[in-house]
Amino acid sequence: MPVTRGFTRRDRSDPRLPPGQYNTGDGWPVLSYEPTPRLDTATWTFTIDGLVERTQTWSWADLHKMPPSTYQGAIHCVTTWSKFDMTFDGVSVDTLLDLASPRPEATFVMARSHTGYTTNLSLSDVTGGKAWVAWAIDGKPLPVEHGGPARLLVPHLYFWKSAKWVSGLTLMDHDEPGLWERSGYHDRGDPWLEQRYQGD
Repeated sequence: MPVTRGFTRRDRSDPRLPPGQYNTGDGWPVLSYEPTPRLDTATWTFTIDGLVERTQTWSWADLHKMPPSTYQGAIHCVTTWSKFDMTFDGVSVDTLLDLASPRPEATFVMARSHTGYTTNLSLSDVTGGKAWVAWAIDGKPLPVEHGGPARLLVPHLYFWKSAKWVSGLTLMDHDEPGLWERSGYHDRGDPWLEQRYQGD
């Protein structure tokens, strides 16, 4: 996983820091598995499918007609950095799932990106006000290197679960590993439990 150089470890005594993390301060490291795509919002789409009553696909304009939602708080990367006081704008995943109407047997989600990247989550980790499709940071468009035009945002889990360049969610009745999970990363990724790798 490529990492931006120049970020140094800082005070770990902050009670907001999960175990094993450090505060990256003003920096926001760029980490990506795949080449950074250049996506045109004129053709960009987001789809929820799988175990739903109604498969739903939204254009960029459609998504911006949804009730807006904001997350303010921290994010935590499995590579041990954390960043505080972030403000992301977008739409709540709850709003989108309400329109798709998950079936009762749906318990897991596979998030996928326009690049082919995937990551698995439990349905409970993307509902109840815990996840967003985010397109702005601090009032400005989300930079492409950080997943713009839109990324999944699941800030209570390690940040590899917040898929960059997100293209949709597939609801399932079973857990199925995504890209990093197949390589040994934890299926859930709770920073406060240090769930970095399988077996943690």
